[in-house]
Amino acid sequence: MKAITRIEQSLALALASGEAPGCPPKLAGAIRHAVFPGGARIRPQLCLAVAQACGQDDPALSEAAAVAIELLHCASLVHDDLPCFDDAQTRRGRASVHWAYGESLAVLAGDALIVLAFQTLAKAAGQSPARLPALLNIVASGVGMPFGIVAGQAWESESRVSLVDYQRAKTGALFVASTCAGALSAGADPDAWRDLGECLGEAYQVADDIRDVMGQADLLGKPVGQDAQHARPNAIANLGLGGAIAHFESLIQAAVDAVPEGASAQEMRALVRQESERLVPRAACNAYRNAGAQAPAAAG
Repeated sequence: MKAITRIEQSLALALASGEAPGCPPKLAGAIRHAVFPGGARIRPQLCLAVAQACGQDDPALSEAAAVAIELLHCASLVHDDLPCFDDAQTRRGRASVHWAYGESLAVLAGDALIVLAFQTLAKAAGQSPARLPALLNIVASGVGMPFGIVAGQAWESESRVSLVDYQRAKTGALFVASTCAGALSAGADPDAWRDLGECLGEAYQVADDIRDVMGQADLLGKPVGQDAQHARPNAIANLGLGGAIAHFESLIQAAVDAVPEGASAQEMRALVRQESERLVPRAACNAYRNAGAQAPAAAG
């Protein structure tokens, strides 16, 4: 079974577990709206790919870790779109949760997804209970304080912020959780996979900044120009578009180099390159470079 199929089925089962008779129907609808249809599911796919590379001796635990991370990611998107933050009307190409269901239900849906993530992980630890405490810590660290996605969101309320600190928390932390949780769910050393998560997380945020400036709303699935509108730190402001593209490419190469040697190393490296092409197509990068090379020099 393909990884994406496993993820979608596991997500559906997780949501169904919280929809017993007597559940508020609008809340259940808001939660489903937040999770389905999904995006690329790159975080859970990464988690499962690392687990597979590490032997994946407990598939149920690996799937639960992947699902927990995706539920937490979905929760962060629901909250990120709220009027108090981005006030975004669309997400993943359709109405955001608060736009479709109202602000109060969006807040509750995000909260419920956070709880469901940890419930899902705890329920799946029957075969490998000794791995659960460290898994919970890894996943929680990717979300909470001091360096998780909550901290990343909070940096937007500060008057001064390091771009590296902001991106590492806002995006990178959950990628690190994905690689490390994937390894640990399979009984492997999570630290060996940390660098891969860090490189991919930063690359993903830089790619988001690039597409935000390029105006690729169809790829982002949300309004473009948000960083400029909200005066957020981003790679374009620091490096320019050309510099950001070069930085993205260097991060992808660093991610490829960070894949530990093993039987699945080439497959993992291919996955990184494939995701790179999806995030920022090479053709778009080359078109930008060619346009710059052909531009007339400024008069002296």
